Amino acid sequence: MASSACVEQRSDPYTVREGGAVPPPANWRNRIRYLGPSIVISGAIVGSGEIILTSALGAAAGFVLLWWVLLSCWIKSLIQAELARYTLVSGDTYVRAMNRLPFRIRIGRGHVSFAVAITLIALVPGLLGMGGIIGGAGQALTLLVPEVPSTLAAGLLAVITIAVLTTGSYRILENVMLALVMIFTGATLVCAILMQGTEFAVTRADLASGFTFSFPPEFIVAAMAVYGYSGVNSAETSAYQYWCVEKGYPNFIGRSDAPGWETRARGWIRVMQTDVWVTLVLLTCATVPFYMLGAGVLKKLGKEPDGLETISMLSEMFTQTLGPWSLWLFGVGAFCILFSTMISFIAGEARYIPDYIMELGYLKRRNLAARRLWIRGYCAAVPIFCFIVYMWIQNPRLLITISSLVAGMLLPIQSGAVLWLQRKRMDPRIRPGRGIRTGIWAIFLIELTLVGFVIRYVVLEPLLN
Repeated sequence: MASSACVEQRSDPYTVREGGAVPPPANWRNRIRYLGPSIVISGAIVGSGEIILTSALGAAAGFVLLWWVLLSCWIKSLIQAELARYTLVSGDTYVRAMNRLPFRIRIGRGHVSFAVAITLIALVPGLLGMGGIIGGAGQALTLLVPEVPSTLAAGLLAVITIAVLTTGSYRILENVMLALVMIFTGATLVCAILMQGTEFAVTRADLASGFTFSFPPEFIVAAMAVYGYSGVNSAETSAYQYWCVEKGYPNFIGRSDAPGWETRARGWIRVMQTDVWVTLVLLTCATVPFYMLGAGVLKKLGKEPDGLETISMLSEMFTQTLGPWSLWLFGVGAFCILFSTMISFIAGEARYIPDYIMELGYLKRRNLAARRLWIRGYCAAVPIFCFIVYMWIQNPRLLITISSLVAGMLLPIQSGAVLWLQRKRMDPRIRPGRGIRTGIWAIFLIELTLVGFVIRYVVLEPLLN
């Protein structure tokens, strides 16, 4: 799974091979056997956006933005599924698909689309969030062992991450980590329920205020950050396309001129859609309890997580509802969530870094040895870079907020790409219906509006003031 991003592959997993067509499963029970990509990216989905940004938004705004958190969870899954629809029937990787878009410019030895150029520029600010995540994981360890400074813990985690990703040993850890993440998510849900028996109990008026669809302007930056990083963000949508290809979905469909192609395509698209909805259920169950605890506990305590105290303040969501003993539960759970997020993110990005280099003209697609070398180098370099970033800015929430705002600005590029690819390059036989196309257009326009808000309030306002 995630570990295989940084270990050797003997053949190109991103090429549709002859003779690989497989009939799609006929019912729900058989469909479950072919799920998988959603489980892989769940290590990244249940991560810093939920435990840090969503909780912090609840602590700042209270329940008034509950509707926004739900919107942030649900709205992006349609783009994830529809981009995967194109991936399944075309066999294109994510970067290859994005490079088919118009408005090309010359970079390096090749010509790339404007969308690819923007994404390349966004890579570095996007990695700032990983600095926040490695720092947050270090703070979680410090919560458990106070004698160890968070900077030292973050440095040790960077070394461990390099070893795990470059040796493939994550295969040993991934099931344990996933189980711990799911247990912690379940504990968070229980915590939110048990909160009802404490002084922090949520009232009907609190819940009603969360669906008035008001948007206090003083929380606009925090809300935009939550939208960019909670649920399925732009990086996870990108990585999901590679996991779908590696799962074999395009090979199972086969070539478009083969007999029975349309039936197979529709059947395997249904499998992928089931996989996406599984992700949606997981991320909703993971996100909402964190927001409820932030709004119900931290808001009433008057505490807003920030700086070196980010994780310790967040731990009060547990200790105030379950008791002091739950500090260890929160510390272990927070560490597992943030560490698995870092592993999943780097492993996912490592899959499409060679694609960028190929599109820039510096690497031949058939040169698998060079691609493996780039993947290993990326997996070794990024944890070091992230650790340096955290040493420079020891504020996980700030770093993750910067990264999430950048990720949010990439979302309309993805939704716009889906519209263009479906119209110009997708086989008409399996294009989505009018209802789905209308939904994609609505999401595209909403995300463009949000980008305008980010530019107005995050970029221009500080300059004007």
